[in-house]
Amino acid sequence: MYVTTSVSITLVLFLVGLVAMVTLSAHRMIEQVQNNVTLTVVLSPEADSAQIDRCGTVLRAAPYSHECRYISKQEALEEHIRSLGDDPSQFLGYNPLLASYEVSLSAQYANPDSIAAVETQVAKFPYVKQVMYQKDLVELLEHNVSQVTLVLVGLAAMLLLIAYVLIINTIRLHVYSHRFLINTMRLVGATPWVIKRPFVARSLRMGLWSALLAIALLAGLFYYVQYTMHIMLMPLTWMNIAIIAGIVLVTGELLTLIGSLIAVNRYIRMNTERMYAI
Repeated sequence: MYVTTSVSITLVLFLVGLVAMVTLSAHRMIEQVQNNVTLTVVLSPEADSAQIDRCGTVLRAAPYSHECRYISKQEALEEHIRSLGDDPSQFLGYNPLLASYEVSLSAQYANPDSIAAVETQVAKFPYVKQVMYQKDLVELLEHNVSQVTLVLVGLAAMLLLIAYVLIINTIRLHVYSHRFLINTMRLVGATPWVIKRPFVARSLRMGLWSALLAIALLAGLFYYVQYTMHIMLMPLTWMNIAIIAGIVLVTGELLTLIGSLIAVNRYIRMNTERMYAI
């Protein structure tokens, strides 16, 4: 019974850890996409090198800036030629493109309201001619992030509820096999806590070993996918694995504690005749 219960709890905690892993993976993927939202700050042609450097210093130090790259007029021309295949300087006689800064925004600023506020603020900088970004892309990203977050939260809540029910029922079956022992202890005058203590301690040990086994299975799955199959679908770090391990450990200990208390309390309050009837 002890082994069977431990295995059942291990499988449930493995699923909890798997959902936590998927949730953290999705969160990191969303952050990576949001960090690629770019604000193009086009500089005025009258700006000299000192003013351009000053503008770059302010942009790099701003809290919304994840990364800032300066693109000179010549670099802008070369990129234009590579993208479109024509050289406007040949038929105009001069380079019509302007120098600019490409500012990759931090993830927390990659939403329509924050970008609009940043755009207004940057447009007031001296020698800034224009501020551009892909407004439609930002709005689509915001919508998709909200949908993905809602789905993941719902999935996590549903699985936690299932885990709670399964672990509680598993612990209850384990305590059920000892119901007459509980009744005997109650009849000889043992206090409720004296009766509960061995069952709670055993359940906590069972939850601990089950959580450690589930963590080992999750670490093995992570290592196999990341380093053996070389599939980078889960951009997780070992810090994220530590967070997942903490979630599994706390969930296992908390649910086994609650399950043992609920189950033992039930049989402490139950009379002897009722125990023979169930």
